[in-house]
Amino acid sequence: MGSATGFLETIRTENPYRSEAVRLCDFEDLHTGQGEDARRAQASRCMNCGVPFCQSDFGCPLHNLIPEWNDLLYRGLEREALNRLLQTAPFPEFTGHVCPALCEKACNLENDGVTNRDNELYLIETGFANGWIHPRLPLERTGKRVAVIGSGPSGLAAADLLNRMGHSVTVIEKADRAGGLLTYGIPNMKLPKRIVERRIRLMEEEGVRFELNREAIPEELQGFDAILLCGGARKPRTLNVEHTDTQGVMFAVDYLTAATKAVLDGGSPSCTAEGKHVIVVGGGDTGNDCVGTALRQGCASVTQLEMMPAPPEERTQANPWPEWPRVLRTDYGQLEAIFRQGADPRVYETTVKSIRKDEAGRIAGLETVQLRRTPEGKSEQVAGSEKELECELLLIAAGFVGCENKTLERFALQADGRGRLMPEDGSHHLSGRLFSAGDMRTGQSLVVRALADGRAAAKEVDRFLTEPIP
Repeated sequence: MGSATGFLETIRTENPYRSEAVRLCDFEDLHTGQGEDARRAQASRCMNCGVPFCQSDFGCPLHNLIPEWNDLLYRGLEREALNRLLQTAPFPEFTGHVCPALCEKACNLENDGVTNRDNELYLIETGFANGWIHPRLPLERTGKRVAVIGSGPSGLAAADLLNRMGHSVTVIEKADRAGGLLTYGIPNMKLPKRIVERRIRLMEEEGVRFELNREAIPEELQGFDAILLCGGARKPRTLNVEHTDTQGVMFAVDYLTAATKAVLDGGSPSCTAEGKHVIVVGGGDTGNDCVGTALRQGCASVTQLEMMPAPPEERTQANPWPEWPRVLRTDYGQLEAIFRQGADPRVYETTVKSIRKDEAGRIAGLETVQLRRTPEGKSEQVAGSEKELECELLLIAAGFVGCENKTLERFALQADGRGRLMPEDGSHHLSGRLFSAGDMRTGQSLVVRALADGRAAAKEVDRFLTEPIP
């Protein structure tokens, strides 16, 4: 374990944000790192609890050996700590940036949990800096070929493990860059794309083949022994109002994709928030990313609408530890809006009632209405609460409702009532040589859950390929 008195002597200290005044001028990493002494001190706070809830179902979906590598880090055995981390975590450089750190909220220190996310990011980046990360090549090949459709978190995690098991893996990606939502769904300041690209290059050295700008056509996949669908839950939820096809109304994922393409290619985005009054519908992570991106593009203003009431500032009795705390959070985008605009951009219990467009067919404004909960728990509009808001760019970040229809049609599949490709037995095996994993199987979730599901699917595929059929 770490220092016997570490959690008493050392306060929790996360990697700090760069100041709003500086980071709003670029799309570079939000945070600055801390050095070895700081990381060892933070690792000392881990007590190797008798019941480590950080590893439980309330904590890390990958079941990382958190107390073990925290102890090794505290003792200065960084390479050994990294090796222990990599036993269960395929890509700590991704989760070290974007994971909400379920493990930290499940920590026995509760609100002052150990900084596991920053610690794992330090370990993997130290490994790359010191040349400890090398291609991991299988000792022998099985002769089996697997096609992984989609290169997001689940697809990459599955491809990584299947390749290490000795199978020949081809990842098919319809976009011009690998990474799925890691590349185009998450802004560069939250997950720098050089980090994603570095991992892709390493996987290529390990023998994984990536085919970009290619759609997955079943007739073209006959030579593969197994096919794993990891296309995500990319079908966005829209608004139940007219004129959502108006120029200036976009789904958040399309807006963020265009913004990231412009950052990577060095050009201008196909749609920009520059000089515009922007309204974001949706209060989740994607909505927050839209707020931060719009501010960096130089919007005139940004407002974020949320249908639900504001969460409580502290846990309620119905939300005890070690559950994920459903409490009010102010993320980086909202902090930046407060800095730039002087007020929190979020407006709760409010939605769009109608969209107004000008003679040229562009969005010119919208009407909002307040919502309230009925005794039956339903949401209803509050009469007389309508407001007119100026809006030249409306971004819909209302979540996703399942996998894309074209995937279902091409592979002759039927999604369940939630738009998922979830087999009735809860496995990853759809039929024949066809499997599913990640958000496509579970519905919209976290990167870390997609990584865990991709690894679980890889193990099922391996059994299918190597074990005799009864």
